Amino acid sequence: MRLPNYAYIDLSTGTVKDYPISKELFTQYMGGKILGAKLLYDLLPAGTDPLAPESIVIINTGPANGTGAPSSSRFNMSFKNVLTGGIASANCGGRFGVMMKKAGYDGIILAGKAPILSAIEIVDGAISIRDASAYAGMDSEETQEQWVRHWGKLVIGPAGENLVRYACAVSGERVAGRCGAGAVLGAKNIKAIAAYGTQKAEVQNREKFDPYVKKWVKFLKSHPMTGKSLPLYGTAGLVSSANASGVLPTRNFQKGRFEHHRHISGETFAEQHLTRNSGCVSCPIRCERRVMVNGKEVKGAEFETVGLFGSNIENHDLAWINEINYHADLLGMDTISLAGTLAFAMELQEKGMADLGVSFGDKDNLLDVIEKIARREGIYGDLANGSKWLAEKYGGTEFAIHAKGLELAAYEPRNSVGMGLGYATSNRGGCHLNGGYLALLESIGVLTLDKHTPKGKPELCVMFQNLMEAVSAAGFCLFTTHTAVPAGLFKLGSMHRMTKFVSKALIGSRFLLRPLWWCLPWLLPVNLMHLIPHSKAYGLMTGQRMTAGKFLQIGERGFNIERMFNLREGLTAVDDALPTRLTDVPQEADVPESVVPLAAMLPRYYKVRGWDKNGVPKPRKLKQLGVR
Repeated sequence: MRLPNYAYIDLSTGTVKDYPISKELFTQYMGGKILGAKLLYDLLPAGTDPLAPESIVIINTGPANGTGAPSSSRFNMSFKNVLTGGIASANCGGRFGVMMKKAGYDGIILAGKAPILSAIEIVDGAISIRDASAYAGMDSEETQEQWVRHWGKLVIGPAGENLVRYACAVSGERVAGRCGAGAVLGAKNIKAIAAYGTQKAEVQNREKFDPYVKKWVKFLKSHPMTGKSLPLYGTAGLVSSANASGVLPTRNFQKGRFEHHRHISGETFAEQHLTRNSGCVSCPIRCERRVMVNGKEVKGAEFETVGLFGSNIENHDLAWINEINYHADLLGMDTISLAGTLAFAMELQEKGMADLGVSFGDKDNLLDVIEKIARREGIYGDLANGSKWLAEKYGGTEFAIHAKGLELAAYEPRNSVGMGLGYATSNRGGCHLNGGYLALLESIGVLTLDKHTPKGKPELCVMFQNLMEAVSAAGFCLFTTHTAVPAGLFKLGSMHRMTKFVSKALIGSRFLLRPLWWCLPWLLPVNLMHLIPHSKAYGLMTGQRMTAGKFLQIGERGFNIERMFNLREGLTAVDDALPTRLTDVPQEADVPESVVPLAAMLPRYYKVRGWDKNGVPKPRKLKQLGVR
C-alpha cells in the first residue's frame, strides 16, 4: 500500500519538510476533506483566528486523483472557516490537483505567513517559494498566465488579497469557492501555487481496476442524470424543476417560485447561450457550459449562480448572469455568498434599514459594486463581510439567509425540509453538499418524497451526509452520486405508481436506517455498483479491503471529526439553526406546513448520529469510530 506524500511548508521561515502520514491515519481518514479535517484538528490550536499567521491551510487530494477513475480530478482545501469560525473545506476540479500529484505530493500543509506576497512552485518533487509581489492586484486570469498553460495553478484574485471573507481560490476556470478559501491564502501572503510533474498515480490492482472503470463509465453515460440531463443542460437544468417544486429562491428567499424562471432555465441556456459543453479531467459527464462573454468563450454559470444572481435578486437576464459569474471568478469571490449577501442588502434597503447601494430588480450597477467589494472600497467593505456580519451591524437576523454564518445554496428549504435539516447540521454552514443534498430526493429529482414531512428526513440526511463525505474524500466528484436513484424511475416519471412506491419506501426505510450506523461493516459487507461504485474502485486503487459499509463508516468518521472541531471552536447545537423566515414563516400562506420543522427533526437527527441531546458525539460513538 502506497502512503500519501505530504509536505509541511513554514511560510514564515521558508522551510519545507516532509510530513509523514501513517498507515493508520490513511486507512482511517482516507484523504481529501476527511484527512484534512483530522490534520487540522491535530495541528491547529483551539481558538486560532482563521486569518492569523498561526492558522493552518491544508491543500490535498484523494486517492482517486490522477488514476483515471471517472470524475476524479478533484482536490480539497481544509482550513478554519472565515465566515463561521468552524471547520471549512472547499473542493475544486480542474488541473491543479492532478498536477500536484504528478509533481509528487498528495498534500501540502501551509503554516505561518510569507514576509512578502509570494508564489509556491511544486515541480517534480521539489518545492520552492518565490517573490510574487509583481502580481499584486492581478485578477485570477492574469495571475495564472504567469505560468505556462499546462501547469496546474491555484491562485487568488484581488478579493483574496483584500481578505474578503468569502474570497475563493481559482484553478483554471474552477474555484475552491466556499468559506473564505481565497482569504486564508491572502492572509498568508500566497498569491499563487503552481505545480508540474511527470509522475503517474499508483493503482494497486490495475488489472482489475481498468475494466471496472470502463464498466463504471459506461454506467454513468447510460444514466439519465449523468448521461443525459447534466450533459444537455448542465446544473442549470435544475431551474425548472426547482421552480415547479417551490424551491427556487426568489427575492432573498421570500418565495420559492419566480415568474420569469423560463428565461434562466437550463433549456434556455442550452438554446440561446451555449457554445459547447466541456468538463473536468477524466470526467465522462461533461456538464460544463461554455458561453461567450464580451467576445470571449468562458465557463458559464452553474445552477447556484443562476438561482442566486437570477431569481433571488429578481433578475432574469441570463447573459448578464454569465457575465457577472465570469467577473466574480476574475476577482476571486464565491458567487453563492456574494449573491446571498447582495440579496440580503437589497432587502435591508427595501425595509429602510440600510442603504448599501443595491436594490431588487436593479442589476445595472452590480458589476461595479462587486469590483468595490473585492477591493473593500467605502461602504462596500461591509458587504465584503457576509450576511451574518451585516445582520449584526444593521439588523434583519430573521431574514439573513445563512447557517452558522455561511450563506445558503440555491434551494429554498421550506418546500424541501430535509434540505433545511441538512443546511442546519452541515459542519461548514449553509451547504447543500455537506448537508446531504436531500433536495435531490425531495424536490428537484424524479422521486417525490413528501417535501414537508419530517418523517425519515433525519435518517436519510445522515445517510447522504456520510456518503458524500466519503465520496469527496476519496477524490470523486459528488455528481457521481446522482446515479443512486435508479435509471428506470426516470423513464417511468415522478407520477408513476412505482416511483411513488419507491418514494414511500425511502421514508419507511427510517426504521432500518436508525440502527445502521452501529453495525455498518457487518450489514453492508459488499460493493454495490448501482449505489456506491466508489467503494470498490477505492479498494482496487489502494489495495485496502473495502466494502460499502466500511466506505460509509469512513464518511461517518469524517463527519464526526468535523463536528468535534466545531464543538472545540465554540459552535454548539444552538448553531444548528436557520433564520426564522425559514422555520416560522410559511412560504405559502395557505400551506402552513411549508416551513422547516427543525425543532421536530433535530432530536431524531442527533439520536441517529449517536450524539447526545446537545449535539455532542457520545463517547461510545467516538470509540466505535476510533475518533480521538
